[in-house]
Amino acid sequence: MELSEYPTKGNLILAKNTLNLSRVGYDLLDKKRNVLIKEIMELNSQAAEIQESIGRVFREAYAALQDANVEMGISAVERFSLGVPYEESVQIRFRGVMGVEIPHVTLAPYDGSPFHYAFSNTNYSLDQAYINFNKVRDLVVEMAEVENTVYRLAVNVKKAQKRANALAGIMIPRLTDLVENIQNTLEEKEREEFARLHVTKESKIKNKI
Repeated sequence: MELSEYPTKGNLILAKNTLNLSRVGYDLLDKKRNVLIKEIMELNSQAAEIQESIGRVFREAYAALQDANVEMGISAVERFSLGVPYEESVQIRFRGVMGVEIPHVTLAPYDGSPFHYAFSNTNYSLDQAYINFNKVRDLVVEMAEVENTVYRLAVNVKKAQKRANALAGIMIPRLTDLVENIQNTLEEKEREEFARLHVTKESKIKNKI
């Protein structure tokens, strides 16, 4: 049912109901925005920790790889690297947070299982590089999940903020004015009707006299 400025009791009730719904909608959007912002702040803190871990583990992995290249030769390291399989265990599912779909990425974590190359003609440095690069892989996947989640939440915070601003700055003031105008007009009509009835009543009394 469309809102009308025509001053009737039905339009007044409709305008009041719409105003109440707009206020409830604003409160819900404001709560949603605050929850999402809190979630983003927590994820940003988590992302900083993951980024620090990635930097540290990657430096250790790269240093071990350099040692392996020096000790075994680059061509030998490349030959052994051919035995490392492509990562195919990554799975992406989605879950909802305040109506926002965010990704949950899983993969088979490295648990120290046997290496994908023979131990003959290899050394400790190559093993350490293999172990640390697997750790980097796990951290990068975790970081990708966090960053994608932050992006999706930030987009929805912006949408919620835009809708809340529209309600607070446009719809609610407009509806408030509409309710007041209709109410004032109806009250004025009631006063005029009361005055008219009063005059009519007095006229009848004088006529009887």
